[in-house]
Amino acid sequence: MTITAPPALRVIRRDGSEAAFDASKISVAVTKAFLDVEGSSGASSSRLHPLVAGLTEQVVAALSRHPNPVIHIEQIQDQVELALMRGEHHKVARSYVLYREQHAQARGDADESTAPVVHVTRPDGTRAPLDRKRVETVLAEALDGIDDVEADPVLSELDRTVYDGITTDELAQALVMAARTLVEREPGYSLVASRLLLDRLRAEAVSHLTGTPETPDQATMAEQYPSYTKDYLRHAIAIGLVDPELATFDLDRVTAAIRPERDLQIGFLGLQTLNDRYFLHEHGVRFELPQAFFLRVAMGLAVREVDREARAIEFYELLSSFDFMASTPTLFNSGTTRPQLSSCFLTTVDDDLDSIFGGYRNNALLAKYSGGLGNDWTPVRGLGAHIRGTNGVSQGVVPFLKIAGDTAVAVNQGGKRKGAACAYLETWHVDIEEFLDLRKNTGDDRRRTHDMNTANWVPDEFLRRVEADATWTLFSPDEVPDLHDLYGNAFAARYAEYEAAAERGEIRVHRTVRAVDLWRRMLTMLFETGHPWITFKDPCNLRSPQQHAGVVHSSNLCTEITLNTNAGTDDGEVAVCNLGSVNLAAHVGRVGDGTALDADKLRRTVTTAVRMLDNVVDINFYTIPEARRSNLRHRPVGLGMMGFSDALFLQRIAPGSEAAVEFADQSAELLSFHAISASSGLAAERGRYASFGGSLWSRGILPIDSLQLLADARGPGELEIDRSSRLDWDGLRDTVRTQGMRNSNVLAIAPTATISNICGVGQSIEPIHLNLYVKSNMSGDFTVVNPHLVRDLKERGLWDKVMVSDLKYFDGSLAEIDRVPAELKELYATAFEIEPRWLVAAASRRQKWLDQAQSLNLYLAGPSGRKLDELYRLAWRSGLKTTYYLRTRAATSVEKSTLKGTDGRLTGVPSGGAVTSTAPSPAAAVPATPPPAPATGTAPTAGTELDLDPAAACSIDDPDCEACQ
Repeated sequence: MTITAPPALRVIRRDGSEAAFDASKISVAVTKAFLDVEGSSGASSSRLHPLVAGLTEQVVAALSRHPNPVIHIEQIQDQVELALMRGEHHKVARSYVLYREQHAQARGDADESTAPVVHVTRPDGTRAPLDRKRVETVLAEALDGIDDVEADPVLSELDRTVYDGITTDELAQALVMAARTLVEREPGYSLVASRLLLDRLRAEAVSHLTGTPETPDQATMAEQYPSYTKDYLRHAIAIGLVDPELATFDLDRVTAAIRPERDLQIGFLGLQTLNDRYFLHEHGVRFELPQAFFLRVAMGLAVREVDREARAIEFYELLSSFDFMASTPTLFNSGTTRPQLSSCFLTTVDDDLDSIFGGYRNNALLAKYSGGLGNDWTPVRGLGAHIRGTNGVSQGVVPFLKIAGDTAVAVNQGGKRKGAACAYLETWHVDIEEFLDLRKNTGDDRRRTHDMNTANWVPDEFLRRVEADATWTLFSPDEVPDLHDLYGNAFAARYAEYEAAAERGEIRVHRTVRAVDLWRRMLTMLFETGHPWITFKDPCNLRSPQQHAGVVHSSNLCTEITLNTNAGTDDGEVAVCNLGSVNLAAHVGRVGDGTALDADKLRRTVTTAVRMLDNVVDINFYTIPEARRSNLRHRPVGLGMMGFSDALFLQRIAPGSEAAVEFADQSAELLSFHAISASSGLAAERGRYASFGGSLWSRGILPIDSLQLLADARGPGELEIDRSSRLDWDGLRDTVRTQGMRNSNVLAIAPTATISNICGVGQSIEPIHLNLYVKSNMSGDFTVVNPHLVRDLKERGLWDKVMVSDLKYFDGSLAEIDRVPAELKELYATAFEIEPRWLVAAASRRQKWLDQAQSLNLYLAGPSGRKLDELYRLAWRSGLKTTYYLRTRAATSVEKSTLKGTDGRLTGVPSGGAVTSTAPSPAAAVPATPPPAPATGTAPTAGTELDLDPAAACSIDDPDCEACQ
């Protein structure tokens, strides 16, 4: 049997020369491997020949699929190894591996005896031989206490990259990269890489402060951390980066609380992110180390406390332990001379040029210091509306949105993270159809906003019209001005009056469409462009604690904030929210006879966290007066959660299960109870927020109670939500009613894209994306392996090179790997393998406890119009306030080449050409029984099936968006 490979295939030999590929050499090598194990008598030619031919054919087929026709000989041997393992010829594969290792060692010994001496170039330009012993000492320190990691693989990788004349900085980086390339083999190497990076950062920071080259090891640094921190603070104050007020703290007391060993617990992605984007620097030289960073943030948040030192230590403990993490703006700016600590800003743009261009200015000033923006554009008159001042005709809202999008791009927060804004428009606005097209890649580019997010602000009345297959009328807001401020039944009644007026000819600009047709376009655009997101106006307002003080006109950049806004110069309010997230995974441990959420620890964490967030309101640097006015009047904060998927894994709860829904309910209830209790406690200590009187809080109506207000406004069958509870809510109602609240709002679940990287846990409430992938962000590409899965596979003896290769081949999914047990496939099911109804069910349980909303991504493996229609109607009926991105599976495969040595990016490129992040494979979904569909109203209306183009799937520009946190 003759096996041929593509004629273009060539092989790189070990001496660097090239040769034509020869499949017969593979046959010879495989035959020798069988003969070595079975002997000539055991391996009969009648059996061996077809067996070897089949294995060789597999190897050649795999190599033929390689994107590069020039292949290294080691890659060929890797494929031979893999073929033997997949064929379950384990003894032969083991013999082949040993053969390779022996020959590699022999080559290494020969190379070592003839290798030239490598010199290292010092910062002053002098050269010295590479100090191998120093490298081995640093590496040994990095390996200490980490299971299943060794020095030899790291040193071997290092030897491949060093060269004569390498600089000291390049050498340190090469050592980090050597460990980093091994992460896919063993997740523990992420911690090794982090510690090696830490060694480099210590040298950089200490040398910068002392002015002399120093390379302190971890033990030395542990002793010097207090004195280093004092020196660092003095220097940062002297160069104008840190608030001089921090120098008035009792520095001996606060620096004595530093926990140097916590530096060693930060993963590589977390430490690299901190170094690249958070640590203070002078002319590009970082001189802030992790524990000094957390202490600086804590001191900045405690600066107005009575016992500043005690509170700073308390806040430091919470941050450095990763039990809780403040949002990115707080981490960026706390303790600095410009402490803009708030995460999100919501604005309303009025229908005049002063307001519109003032809105651009406000966006720029708010974005400058890391704020994420949500803009309500509904008041701006629509296309064709009359302009009284010029007796002309309006061009509508779209041209103004184009400028707003360009402003967000121009002000990119000093390069720390991308500027980002989201424009909201109500579904009755006459420009809504053009609004839906804003993110398309075709059409008039002057009417496109390629870099700005968009969201539909949908009233309940529109969904009722869709379900009834009725008509829907579009208006220009200058002719129906009060619709913007109405919601619930009042909106529905007034809207019907305007429709009647339009029929009588009393309204000039209006257009009637079939509601189902507009809904179809909304879902189609959401699928094709990822925008506009679908958010629900009525539940955001009917359940708002502050409905006595204004109207919620939009959400924010990430759809978790629901606060009042209004335009105006003297009394205008720009809503501000201060965010932070509890790490749920850090609160799961041994409770009684099992693993569960530690409610007492969670109470302590939440109490301190709410105090920290409340402090932000008073410390904050406000760039516009409308933000200051609003924040000091209402004092809203948004406590959320992250690490939800990790908490499930630790408790052995499959994400697509009733148990996961119950845990979502339990964890959100505890978070809500303790956050409300903490805010009420602060009210007793510091006073109620100014607009407390008349709020739902003042009437003893808590978030769980406000569900009835939504149910009353909706008709039968329009709200299907569980209302069960476990805690003493009656007692808390009495406390809140009599004692008051310090904050108008206390709960919001944000995406936590960046801060969860720092803490080393899964984002927010997200299901796991993939079990093995390469994450790309502003700090570079990072191999991410699910450590919980690796632990379980090791216990079963299944973690090996073949498993790594299979995970890459199947794009991080276990579904098609036969040797993985079914219970692990169910436990570690990825986002596209979970029936999306489970995600909505869990979100519904959380939403009942939240006074604001949650950033909820929805995943569809095989999207169709009917599935989209059912899913978003289910979200509405389940009482959700907002939804975030719709994620659909890309019609592509991902790079299957090894990550070793390159840490290459696993990305897919759809036929449209847009790069997507880690496109999932078409793996079969893990079997699970989804929650039953609601009994009433779930059948899609005739005609709602959409014509979805698979090539447009997963066209979201940044699935790992880190703009909000």
